[in-house]
Amino acid sequence: MDSKAKFAGHPLHQMLIVFPLGLLATAVVFDVLFLVTDNVLWTQSAFYMIGAGVLAGLAAAAPGTIDWLAIPRGTRAKRIGLFHGVGNVVVLALFALSWLMRQDNPAAPPTGAVVAGLLGAGLSIVTGWLGGELVDRLGVGVDEGAHLDAPSSLTRTPAAATAGVESRAGLSHGWAGLERRRYPQPAYAGHERRVRRA
Repeated sequence: MDSKAKFAGHPLHQMLIVFPLGLLATAVVFDVLFLVTDNVLWTQSAFYMIGAGVLAGLAAAAPGTIDWLAIPRGTRAKRIGLFHGVGNVVVLALFALSWLMRQDNPAAPPTGAVVAGLLGAGLSIVTGWLGGELVDRLGVGVDEGAHLDAPSSLTRTPAAATAGVESRAGLSHGWAGLERRRYPQPAYAGHERRVRRA
């Protein structure tokens, strides 16, 4: 299922999600370093990283929601997407709580602030796995007809197009598998998986 929110030919949610994951995970690492070293520089840095991570998470949620709304009802992908999204809302809420608890004194956060961050980080591992399941197993956010020799996403050529096709001009934009029927995948598409099973 192709993503509905794209930038430069790629799903926007998958591009943006790296920022909150990196910022919030680093904040947790900084909290652990503070607990080990007792150096307040780590918790002060964690305070700012959490704030930036929560804002980045909100920015990543918008295109993720757009993509989730486009998933057909009654599918496993819709259910997994719901757990992924709601879980990430809880992750952001835990980190926002941690940030609020630190606000009065970022250099000396209460124990609850550190615990909220650790819980958020633990839950983000689960929601990250669910996101991987959506993309890698269920094909959400993957171009129709994607294969190893697909043309650049910066072109307007469908991923399933064969050599010599320059644009989508003249093609219907309805998603009934038209591109797949018109431009079949190369003969080796899926061959690697069939060989491994044998």
